[in-house]
Amino acid sequence: MSDVQRTDRRPGPRFSRAGRLVLVAVLAVLVVLAVVLVPRLLRGPGPGEKLTVPEGQRAGQIYAAADKALHVPSGSTAKAAKSARLPLPAEAKGNPEGYLFPATYPLDSDTTPASLVSYMVKTANQRLADDHITSYRTVVIASIVQAEADRPADMGKVARVITNRLARHMPLQMDSTINYALGRSTLHTSHADTRTKSPYNTYRYAGLPPTPIDNPGADALKAAGAPPAGDWLYFVTVKPGDTRFTADYQEHLRNVREFNDLQQSGGGA
Repeated sequence: MSDVQRTDRRPGPRFSRAGRLVLVAVLAVLVVLAVVLVPRLLRGPGPGEKLTVPEGQRAGQIYAAADKALHVPSGSTAKAAKSARLPLPAEAKGNPEGYLFPATYPLDSDTTPASLVSYMVKTANQRLADDHITSYRTVVIASIVQAEADRPADMGKVARVITNRLARHMPLQMDSTINYALGRSTLHTSHADTRTKSPYNTYRYAGLPPTPIDNPGADALKAAGAPPAGDWLYFVTVKPGDTRFTADYQEHLRNVREFNDLQQSGGGA
C-alpha cells in the first residue's frame, strides 16, 4: 500500500462538439451586441436624432420620452430636472412643469438630460417673452386651457371661463386638475374623485392649482394671456367639435345631460 494519500477528482463538465459550437455562437452574438450597443448607449443619440414634445404632455411623460431618446436609464431626466438650476420663476419652486415647451428638439452626442431640460425651459422663457407673458399665474391657466379645450378655436373662451370664475371666487371645478392629481386622463369624474384631498382638486379648493398641470403650447399661452371678452361661466364639450359655453347654469345642466346621454349611448366618441 502506498503512503501517498489519494484525493478524489471529479471530472469537469464535458461538452459535445455540437455543444461547443453552440456555446461559441452564443458568445459571438454577445460580443457583437457589446460592440454595437454599448458604444451607442455611451455616446447617446446620433446625428439627426430629435425629440418632439407634443402640446399638453406632463413633465413625467416628457422625462420618460427624453430618457429613451437620449439612451439613458429610466429616471435620469427626472433626476436631472430636479437637481438642475433652471431659469424658472420663484413661484415654480424649481418645478419645471409648464415650462418644458412643446417643440422639436435636435439631439446629438453632447446632449445630456440636464442640457435638454434647460434648453426646453429657455425656449419656454423666450416664447413667453415674445408674447409678453410674465406671470406664472398665466402659465398655470394656460395649462388648464390646454387640457380642457377641445380645439384651439375654443381656447380663448375656456380661458375666459377660468378668469371669470376666479374673479367671482367660484371654484374652477375642472376635471383636468383632478386627473393631474390622480395621475390619469379621463372624461369621467366621479363624486368620489371630487372629494380627493389634493391642492389640484379644483372642486374642493377654490383658486388655481399650485402649479401648471401640463406643458401648454403657444395657442393656449396666447389664449390665457389675452382671453376674449365674454360672460361665460360654464362649458362642456358635448361631442368633438361641439363645446358649449354659457353664463346660464340651467342651460349648462341641459348641456351636461346631453353629454351624459351621448356617453351612455356611445355617440360621444
